[in-house]
Formats: sequence, C-alpha cells, structure tokens
Amino acid sequence: MSEKANINEAGFRPASRIASVGVSKILQIGARANAMKREGAPVIILGAGEPDFDTPDNVKQAAKAAIDRGETKYTALDGTPELKKAVVDKFRRENGVDYTVDEVTIATGAKQILFNAFMASIDPGDEVIIPTPYWTSYSDIVEICGGVPVLIPCDAEAGFRLRADQLEQAITPKTRWVLLNSPSNPSGAAYGEADYRPLLEVLLWHSHVWLMVDDMYEHIVYDDFRFVTPVALEPRLKQRTLTINGVSKAYAMTGWRIGYAGGPKPLIKAMAIIQSQATSCPSSVSQAASVEALNGPQDVLKERQESFRARRDLVVSALNAIDGITCRVPEGAFYTFAGCQGLIGRMTPKGMKIETDSDFTDYLLEEANVAVVPGSAFGLSPYFRISYATSEGELMQALQRIASACEALR
Repeated sequence: MSEKANINEAGFRPASRIASVGVSKILQIGARANAMKREGAPVIILGAGEPDFDTPDNVKQAAKAAIDRGETKYTALDGTPELKKAVVDKFRRENGVDYTVDEVTIATGAKQILFNAFMASIDPGDEVIIPTPYWTSYSDIVEICGGVPVLIPCDAEAGFRLRADQLEQAITPKTRWVLLNSPSNPSGAAYGEADYRPLLEVLLWHSHVWLMVDDMYEHIVYDDFRFVTPVALEPRLKQRTLTINGVSKAYAMTGWRIGYAGGPKPLIKAMAIIQSQATSCPSSVSQAASVEALNGPQDVLKERQESFRARRDLVVSALNAIDGITCRVPEGAFYTFAGCQGLIGRMTPKGMKIETDSDFTDYLLEEANVAVVPGSAFGLSPYFRISYATSEGELMQALQRIASACEALR
C-alpha cells in the first residue's frame, strides 16, 4: 500500500487542545435559521450579537480618507501610534484611568485580545474564574490555551452577578485570572460600584490573581445605571488588571474587527509576541476608522442607547406577560436572559416534552420560526437569550409568535 493511501486511511487527527471545543452554539443556531430562511420559512433571528445600526458616516469617511492617503500597508505590530493615543485619551476622558501608549494594545477584535492575553499568561492547569452566564468564547479560549475554566453559577436571583463569598471560595493556588464582563453578554446585567467593591477587596488579598474585565458594552446602559471600570475604583489593582474594550458594539463596527485593551507593560509586551506570530497588525484602514470613532462626535451613542432602551422595555414587558417565563430587567447591552423554568415539563402540540431550555428554543425555531439561544450555551439553564438588536416591528412579531407558541404548550 502506498504512503498516500496510508495517510488517507489514517484520516485527520485533531489536536487534543480542541477536543472539548466546538463551533459556537450561537453560530450553529444562526446557520440553521438562515438555512430555513433560504428554503422560504419566515424565520426571525434574535440571536445575532451585533447592532442593527450602520457604522456612523464620519467613521466611514475617515476610512475612505485613509485609503485615499495610501494608508493600506502594514502598521506597527499592536496598533498605530494614532489609535493608541486615541485609546489613552478615551480611558482618561471616559473612565478616569491613566495609561501610557506602551500600556495599550490593539488587535483584530476583542476576541483576539482575550486569546493573546490567555496564551501569553496561562500555563497548563492554571485556572480562570468565570461567572455564568458567560459569553461562549470565554471558556473555550481558556481551554485552547491550556487553562481550566472555573465556572461559578450566578442566577437571576443574584442579578446574574458574582458575589464576594463565591469568589473567595473559588480562588485556589492555581487561580491565574478572574474574568468579569459588564454589561454582560448574555444577561445584560452590569456591575455598579457597590457590586464591584466587595470583589475588588477579595482580589486585594490574593496577590497571585489577576483581573480581566470586558467592558465592550460600556456605552449601552440604561436608566440611572452608572458604568464604572474596576481600575478606576481600585488603582492598587491596576498592575494586575487587563481592561478590554473595542469599537464593535458602541459604534456598530463589528465587521471592522478592532479591539483594544490597557494593562501592565510586561503583559502588553507578552501579548505582542503572541500577536506577532498569529496575525501581526490589525487592518490599517480599520484602525484609521477607529481613531475617528473614539475622537469624533459621540452624539450617536446616546441616540442609539435610547433606541435600545425602548426595545429592552418592549421585550421585557412582553416576556413577563407570558405564563411560564420570567425576565429580569437588564442594566445594559442589548440582550434579555429570560428564565423558562415554568415551561419545563410541558408538552408541545406534537407530543414532545420540553425537558431543557434547548428543547424550548428548538421548539420556537421549528414551530414559531423564531431563533433564540438557549441558556445552556452560556453555561446557565434553564434560560434563553434574546438579542433585541433588530427593528421594533420584527421584535413585536417575534414576541407574538413566542407567546402563541407558549400558549400552545400543555
């Protein structure tokens, strides 16, 4: 038998580091829903984690101007000086935190920031504490990098927020990081100053533990909630905190793929090593656009925040009116994370028993043509996530379908 035949017979052997990692459940549901739409089904997709608004015109014009100036070459490895300065100014102006340009990194989206940081700092067996529900990529990235995700359930009664006693109990000699996301994807829950203080006190006592905060939804908060980032509250933690943000959500720039972070110089330098061997610099044109996003007029943020707030109120009210569903009012982001415990055990008109939140979301997709994401995808059941980053008309239609589908359960 030839060598080529032996290779073909053996097949592909995936690396053990991805043995427990799969494609995001959100992407799987989106692909299935889009396939149904192509076949003619009137599916409404409430799973996408991106604003339905367009990128602001001044940002698009800045990108075009950069192209016209010929700024289409490689840039500095982890960000242009112009964008790094814009990030430094943003942190100082909006968060009251002082970073220097060599304490800032720019990458191809916040997801790469996470990957760079964990790859640069985690050894096999190191633990990362992650409250659930959590963004699906957090634990997968930790595992790919050789770490161990330590998942701490934080349900609706706790406001989907980690408590100081839970954090204290979870910390071990192997703990490397604690990862917090505020406002949260998927729950929309946010940590105010009073929520953060006890957690930061615990971290002060454990000098081997570093803090990673994902502030991506900073500008999408509602009512009287006041956003704050941990380093502004506790400067003593600055030398072991990585503060992550980006332009994707606030400025509707998901496809531009720019994330940024501020942190200690040794960590930022180590992250640059990882990025140098992975992607090198982010897109030059996207970086030029991001400079304008951060430095330019900010009026659009308030306008879009108000639009999202109206949609939030619509969705929360409609969900809480459905027998068997409860929905906490989120402080920010553009998601609701509703409980469906009251529907577990009921039967569909076709005789299928709803045993899990995945059963319920499958039922909604197949029978109501509404795509939402089960809480199990985010590490906490029985819940489901709705992204209300779509038109009020579509939201109202989808909510009516959900209500009718729930009424049909027995």
